[in-house]
Amino acid sequence: MSSGASRIPRLRLVETPKSAPQYEVRVRNHGLGDTEIEVWEMPSPASPNLTSAMRVAGLRGRNLELVEHRVLRRLNQAGMRLPRTADRVRGYNITEELALRLGLLFRALAPMRSRDRMRSVTEGIEAMGREEAAYWLGMAMHRKNPRRVLTALRYLLTEPTHKN
Repeated sequence: MSSGASRIPRLRLVETPKSAPQYEVRVRNHGLGDTEIEVWEMPSPASPNLTSAMRVAGLRGRNLELVEHRVLRRLNQAGMRLPRTADRVRGYNITEELALRLGLLFRALAPMRSRDRMRSVTEGIEAMGREEAAYWLGMAMHRKNPRRVLTALRYLLTEPTHKN
């Protein structure tokens, strides 16, 4: 048996094509326990209307703390390590699917206060297919009244409370 036959071929990393939309997640520590995470769409051939980076969504404070473990798990799976130093912004390129989910999650959770409803919305967004998440984020970003779209999404993803 030759040494060439026993070798396992190495797979090259799959890179996104230049024509795909480019996204970046930016992480900033404002202090101990005060992290801010934002998703930005970067100019690319897929988005010729963008001349500079456009903020998709962001989350900070109490609402981020409630879902931070889920967000960090997704970012760690993508190979990102968050900075430990305060006031330092770090940007990481992310896939379109991760940007869709994080952007929709951040936009939906930003105004919410109820922990139980936040958990329901988070689980619902994680269970969505890629196309459904893209639909809702597109509606939330490009409609005349994005608050109405996000309110409808929150209603659909939470259990109704019946008052007797």
